Amino acid sequence: MADWQKITGGITAPRGYQAAGITAGLKPSGLPDLALIFSEVEAIAAGVFTTSQVKAACVEYCRQRLQAKQSARAILCNAGQANAATGTQGYLDTLESAMAIGQALNIPSESVLLASTGVIGQRIKMDALRSGIPKVVAALSETGSDAAAGAIITTDLVTKSIALETTISERPVRIGGIAKGSGMIHPNMATMLAFVTCDAVVSPHLWQQMLARAADRSFNSITVDGDTSTNDSLIALANGQSRTPAITGWGAEAEKLEAMLTAVCQHLAKAIARDGEGATCLIEVEVTGAHDEISARQIAKTIAGSSLVKSAIFGRDPNWGRIAAAAGRAGVPFEQENLQIKLGNFLMLENGQPLQFDRAAASAYLKKAATGAYLQEDTVLISVNVGNGHGSGKAWGCDLSYDYVRINAEYTT
Repeated sequence: MADWQKITGGITAPRGYQAAGITAGLKPSGLPDLALIFSEVEAIAAGVFTTSQVKAACVEYCRQRLQAKQSARAILCNAGQANAATGTQGYLDTLESAMAIGQALNIPSESVLLASTGVIGQRIKMDALRSGIPKVVAALSETGSDAAAGAIITTDLVTKSIALETTISERPVRIGGIAKGSGMIHPNMATMLAFVTCDAVVSPHLWQQMLARAADRSFNSITVDGDTSTNDSLIALANGQSRTPAITGWGAEAEKLEAMLTAVCQHLAKAIARDGEGATCLIEVEVTGAHDEISARQIAKTIAGSSLVKSAIFGRDPNWGRIAAAAGRAGVPFEQENLQIKLGNFLMLENGQPLQFDRAAASAYLKKAATGAYLQEDTVLISVNVGNGHGSGKAWGCDLSYDYVRINAEYTT
């Protein structure tokens, strides 16, 4: 049993946070497009960002800010324009955005972190942003998580939010999170936007380490289409308002906090993979028997990211050969005669030898997942064992449908 419970409230469930989401006129659709997360006190801040050589201005800004100062009070996110590959002027727009929201909140601009999502090559519509900032500040609320979650999405079909609570030193500690992502999803950190809030007291160095490991076990273990974005940002704040003793070193309390942080990130990551553009189901790949966790995750990510595996799942074709082929090209050594593959409860390969199985029933299993309840009964499970090692790992993806091509063929038109 997990040592925490799910609660309501999203990113405003932890103490001392407010959030808002409004329509500022940044999106051509007229949908909500400007979100703000605000901590009532200075919070320890950590971040993990895209590894792409083409980075959005907000990514460069946040990396520099967090290197100079590992704390923040506000996160401003605009949707509609990625402000990536926009040159010097794009970066100046980012600096102006931080100064404007800092002035509106009466905090230093150095305490502001930024994120953007939308079309690459388009600058932020600064006139709309300038007029929207007073409105989003005025809309801040302790119940504003849902509005913020709705204001950061682009091609997403659903918003993504979660909050968990545990007990540390006999006091409740909470972590909440929201995320966006549907396309351009591939594990290279992290190909989406995610914002996490926490009310624990934790040292900056420890919080950054926890977040990096949580990212590897969640956002860096999902894939939709094999494309890494220019704007990937995972930002986490910890403001200490739970009034628990400070966690400054490794121990039981640090392990509990990191486990809950990882659970929040994994929930959001799976929600992103399930909401993959055109997807009809979530694919969860679990690999066991590898030399170590990193090797197991590498095999799992390769299988989850295989276009042939994804296409077979969409076609409700229990073609285990594609799973075996993907595992074999993952770059992780293993003995073929040790390979075992299961699709759901259907054992298809054992000790490297194919087995007879009910193909019609296996196909029906895939069809049932496509009509199952969201993030409950809509998951196709692929289990792969590669040996007798202690390493295990998971990755998540989605099937590849006709609609993925349609959505992306029309993205800017």
